Amino acid sequence: MSALLIDAMSLLCILAGSFFTIAGAIGLVRMPDLFTRMHAASVIDTLGVSLLIVGMMLQAGAGLVSLKLIFVLALFFLTGPVVTHALAQAALHERVEPLLAEDRRAARGQAPPADSEGAPA
Repeated sequence: MSALLIDAMSLLCILAGSFFTIAGAIGLVRMPDLFTRMHAASVIDTLGVSLLIVGMMLQAGAGLVSLKLIFVLALFFLTGPVVTHALAQAALHERVEPLLAEDRRAARGQAPPADSEGAPA
């Protein structure tokens, strides 16, 4: 492949990875409870970091650096779900309850949504 095409694909992967990393970081700040924040963190792990590493591998070319990046990517894929599961189990063990939509509406003083016949759900 030509160097221009590789640079373009690398730039596209790095920009997309940066977007998902920033979106996940904003999600970490804006989400209301632990369990939804873990979901935002998983966006950073799976999409953001993966695309960033693929973009770096395209820039590095075939060689030792790309092999090391593959090992880093494998480390992320193997440890991410384990850490998330352990954190969720620890939260459930400590009886941390998920914040439901009804709880958020009640905290803001809003009425629950009505069903199709006009009665509260």
